[in-house]
Amino acid sequence: MFRLLILGVALVWAGLAHAQLNIVATTSNMGMIARTVGGDAVRVTVLAPPDRDAHYLEARPSMMAAMRRADLLVAVGAELEIGWLSAVLRGANNPRVLPGRPGYFEGAAFIELIEVQPDADRSGGDVHPGGNPHFYTDPVRLAQVAVALGERLAQLDAQRADAYRQRAAAFAAAVDARMAGWQARLDGMPPVVAYHKDMNYFFERFGVSVVGYIEPLPGIPPTARHLSGLVTQLRGSEGIIVHLPFQPADGPTFVGRELGWRVVRNPSNVGLRGTGEDYLTHVDTWVNNLVTEN
Repeated sequence: MFRLLILGVALVWAGLAHAQLNIVATTSNMGMIARTVGGDAVRVTVLAPPDRDAHYLEARPSMMAAMRRADLLVAVGAELEIGWLSAVLRGANNPRVLPGRPGYFEGAAFIELIEVQPDADRSGGDVHPGGNPHFYTDPVRLAQVAVALGERLAQLDAQRADAYRQRAAAFAAAVDARMAGWQARLDGMPPVVAYHKDMNYFFERFGVSVVGYIEPLPGIPPTARHLSGLVTQLRGSEGIIVHLPFQPADGPTFVGRELGWRVVRNPSNVGLRGTGEDYLTHVDTWVNNLVTEN
């Protein structure tokens, strides 16, 4: 009987040691990183649909229920989710995933952000004083986040630490292997007009010049006066208009038609169950859309 009891306890501890970690990711790109680094050791739930702007979600009971069961929250950070994530955390009442705890992870905390504006206020639109949060459009920065996430998972689950670190390093190596090819294709690109500052990390990484925005200020819908001013400013030059699927097409279409510029619609997130390979293909798509005449 004693031997059976000891065996039972051992089996329970073995099961706990090999149980999957429950990860809640705010966006599908962050879910992709969690899935890529965590492998079979994690179960990932994504809160923001990939076809929605993560700035403007509403906290829902289903989000709180998922967060209540989470061992780790993987967020973008830099206030991207500021309008709804705090409400989800309050409703979930899960101390494991609160800021400052090991179960809270913000990708933005582990990279150098661009467009830091410490003195900015809402008069300048939907600004992020700590920096632009859309780092996931830069493959190099996202690889750095993957490595940092590997370390956090190793902290939470020491038995599988080596596997987490190896998968993070493999993703970083896969990004590095493609960088030269992406750069070669984008060299000599004409400048772009972007809708929002969503892809500025991508443009900066690959040396693509941004000469204007469809929005007059971040998060502020374009006016006819602003769009006409863009056309006047850029008439006679060459370029490309870039926007994301969830951004209205009217402004980009008007400016593109008036200037004779090509209009490109780039997806910003992988699918809900996206993998690291899906993300690399995603970057291929961004590059193809920019350099291929339609």
